[in-house]
Amino acid sequence: MPKYRCQSTLLVRFVLNTICSLLTLAVTLAAGTLPVRAQTAHSLSQVKKIYVQPLGPGKLGNELRDRVISRLRKDGNIEVVETAEQADAVLSGTAQIWVTGHVSNNPRSPSTAQQAVYSGFLSVRVTSKQKEKEVVWSYLVTPRKFAWGGIVHDLADNLASRLLNARHEKNQPDSITPSLNATAVTMRGAGATFPAPLYQKWFQSFQEEHPNQHVDYDSVASEQGIRQLADGKVDFAASDIPLSDERMSQLGAKFHHFASVLGAVVPIYNLAGVARPLNFTPEVLTEIYLGKIKRWSDAKIRASNRGVILPDSEIVVVHRSDGSGTTFVWTDFLSKASPEWRSAVGSGSRLQWPVGIGAERNEGVALTVHQMPNSIGYVEMVFALQHQLSFGAVRNASGVFMRADLASVTAAAASAAANITADSRVSITNAPGAGAYPIASFTWVLLPEGGDPSRKAALNELVQWILTSGQKQCSELGYAPLPREVVNRELEALHALK
Repeated sequence: MPKYRCQSTLLVRFVLNTICSLLTLAVTLAAGTLPVRAQTAHSLSQVKKIYVQPLGPGKLGNELRDRVISRLRKDGNIEVVETAEQADAVLSGTAQIWVTGHVSNNPRSPSTAQQAVYSGFLSVRVTSKQKEKEVVWSYLVTPRKFAWGGIVHDLADNLASRLLNARHEKNQPDSITPSLNATAVTMRGAGATFPAPLYQKWFQSFQEEHPNQHVDYDSVASEQGIRQLADGKVDFAASDIPLSDERMSQLGAKFHHFASVLGAVVPIYNLAGVARPLNFTPEVLTEIYLGKIKRWSDAKIRASNRGVILPDSEIVVVHRSDGSGTTFVWTDFLSKASPEWRSAVGSGSRLQWPVGIGAERNEGVALTVHQMPNSIGYVEMVFALQHQLSFGAVRNASGVFMRADLASVTAAAASAAANITADSRVSITNAPGAGAYPIASFTWVLLPEGGDPSRKAALNELVQWILTSGQKQCSELGYAPLPREVVNRELEALHALK
């Protein structure tokens, strides 16, 4: 009898302990405090739970974060969690907002009721929680419209919309696994300043994943980089100028072209008191750089900028003084859009400019315009943003004034993607389509034919990384990733070189 009583007591205790455990589990689940194991996300489409960090320092970063979270939760297709430990991926980034000027919202009393007009950008990346340095998506958001004091909501809402749409996109770029047996090698490159901010970031990320392989890049402009590659002084060149077979024959070398990314050349200007972005027609840009339009108050500029008070000041024209791929893109557009420019000046990396002062590299043009009132110049878009310079919309082939951003640059490439060959030597300036920004371009990595097998293998791995993992990182700096069909063609061409 005592034996059965003891067994009954143990059974009762077991049942009671089980009930307590189940009750505890139920309470934990209800409270949402059960530890959650985050899944591994290698692409944005795999992200189910996301943690959003403050998107910049101080109050601005917190306001942007809160607005993005609100929009994501309202959509409901991705869960925003409270801690990074619960997440599959982490959204981080930074923003800059600045005042471009003031306008009056009372036409009867323009000197009163002044309202600030803002510009800025929000640069973000989504990284895998399980592999913190693996970028699964990035983007640079610029204002969709110039709202009166509402730029924080504008940037945050634009970001949330882009992120949610991107989760459903098919054929996202793949990442590659670094070669574990790679030979230690230092690769030297030189060339374009157009993609230089991105290339420096890319090569740092590549080296973090490939500790035995190092990349040194000198942004000396496209023409100088091509010359150094032809002379055997560097292992690869970067160029915004696709070289013809005839040009390579003149250099006595053959280079394989691989488009690496897309960017935009924008007209920048320094006009005190002009808050709203200006519109430029190809004809106006042509006549400014021909020296025919000399003052900002010219009727042809005013015709595309109704309601904007322009100063009666002489225009200071700034152009590149070095052999520049950015100049090639700028003048390639002007030559296509304006017969007058094509016959008078033409296109190229180095020109006989009718008017203006010269500055070296994109950085030099940006600094010159920043320092000189009433000036105009042209740079890759990221340099305009970095220096908080105003840049205008340009009338495209469909007659629409289009401002450069990632969407409009991508639209320009998409219109030409079907006709792009494996080596991608094609111009996409003045591309058709209402949503296309007209001064967009590929920028290329040039590899020499032949060479040392181990160095050639390292260069091929670098270009493969650029075409896959690198594409996920470019957008946060304002460059657009390549169309997927272009990447596929280039990967096939790259593999054929091995």
